[in-house]
Amino acid sequence: MTESDRIRRPILALASALALLAAPAVQAQDTAPALDQAEFRSCLHGLKGTQAFRAISSVTFAEHTDALEPDPSVLVLLNRQPEFTMPVWDYLAVLVDEERVADGRAALAKWQPALQRIEQQTGVAANVIVGVWGVESNFGQNLGGRPLMQSLATLSCFGRRQAYFRGEFAAALRILQEGHVPAEKLTGSWAGAFGQTQFMPSTFFRSAVDFDGDGRRDIVDNVPDALASTAKFLQNAGYRRGELWGFEVRLPAGFDSSGAGRKNKQAIEQWRRAGLTLADGSPLPDSLPSAGLMIPARGGPAFLVGRNFDTLYSYNASENYGLAIAHLSNLVSQPSGAIGFATAWPTDDPGLSRAQNRELQVLLLARGHDIGSADGMIGARTREAIKAEQQQLGMKADGRAGQKLLAALRER
Repeated sequence: MTESDRIRRPILALASALALLAAPAVQAQDTAPALDQAEFRSCLHGLKGTQAFRAISSVTFAEHTDALEPDPSVLVLLNRQPEFTMPVWDYLAVLVDEERVADGRAALAKWQPALQRIEQQTGVAANVIVGVWGVESNFGQNLGGRPLMQSLATLSCFGRRQAYFRGEFAAALRILQEGHVPAEKLTGSWAGAFGQTQFMPSTFFRSAVDFDGDGRRDIVDNVPDALASTAKFLQNAGYRRGELWGFEVRLPAGFDSSGAGRKNKQAIEQWRRAGLTLADGSPLPDSLPSAGLMIPARGGPAFLVGRNFDTLYSYNASENYGLAIAHLSNLVSQPSGAIGFATAWPTDDPGLSRAQNRELQVLLLARGHDIGSADGMIGARTREAIKAEQQQLGMKADGRAGQKLLAALRER
C-alpha cells in the first residue's frame, strides 16, 4: 500500500490514522462538482463488460451498484491541495501519545496468543504488528465511515485516475461476491482503504489472510485475520525475522550529514568509525547488517534504520509514518517509560497530544469559537479559531496547535 496506491490526503503524506481521524473538512471554496446521474449510470453499465470486472457476476454487480448515486465530495478530496503542513514533532505527538501507547500495551496483551502464532508463521514481530494497527485505525476504533462502493464507483467514473480506481472498485465487488466482508461493513476512507489496518481492496487480495480458517478473510471484524494480514503484507515487503527496525543514535560533534538518507545504507562498523553511538552513548550493536541514517529534522533525533523500517515505509510511503509505527512498536513492548526520544526535537514549541488537543478545543469553545466538538483532532475550523486567538495574543497566526498557545489560553 504505497502512498500512490492509497491516494492519501495531502497533509504531510499522512498515515491513515490521521487520514481517518482528521479528514480535511470540505471548505466553502471547495465546491463539490455537480455529477450527472445519467452519465454515472452509463459509466457503470459500461464497466460491466471490461476485463477488470470479468470475474464479477451480473448478479453481484447489480446488487451492489443499482442503487448507487455518485458522491461529489470524494472528488473534492481527490483534488484537494495541501493547506497545512504538520511538523514531524506535531505528527508524532498526536500519533504516539500516552493514550495510544496505553491502548497498544492493552491490545498486545489481549491478542498475545494470536500475535505469537502470527509471529511464528511470518517472522513479523508482534509489537510491530500492533504498531501498524495503532497508527492505522487506533486499534480498530476509527475505521472510516464512507461506503466503499459509492466512493470507488464515483472515482471510477469521474475525476483523475479512473483506471486505477476501477481496479479497486472491481476488487471491492469481488470481496463482496466471495463473502469476505458484508456489504454494510465495507466502509472506510474516501479513497477506498478499509479494515483494521486500512487495506485497499487490491491489497486485500495480495495480502489478506484467513487466519482462523472460517473460509473468509475478514479484516474488518475479525481482529486475528486483520493482524495476520498486516504481517503478511510486511512479510511480502521483505520483513526480516528477528531484526530490529533500527534505533535512535547520537551524532558526533561536527558530523557531516550530507550522506544521510534511509536508502544510503552502510555497514554498522562504518557508522561506528564515523563516531555514531546509541542515543545513551553506548556502542552501536551488531543487530543490523546495514543501516541508513535518517534525520527527520535537522538538529533533532537521528536514527539508523534497516530493512524492516523500509517495510513500514512501503505500507504508506512516508518516513514520518514509518517512524510513528516504529516508535509506537517500541513503546508498546515496554511496561513503562518516557514517550519522547532521547534527543529533543528542534523546537521551543512542541506538539500536543490528543488529550491536550481536546483541552485546547474546550478552551476555544469556551471563548465562543464554533469548532464543533472537542474530539482531539485539529481540523479546518479549529485552525481558524486558533488563528483568531493567535492574532489576539500577538503570536504568529499560522493556525498551529502547540504548547505555547495552550499555555497562553490556560492563563486567560
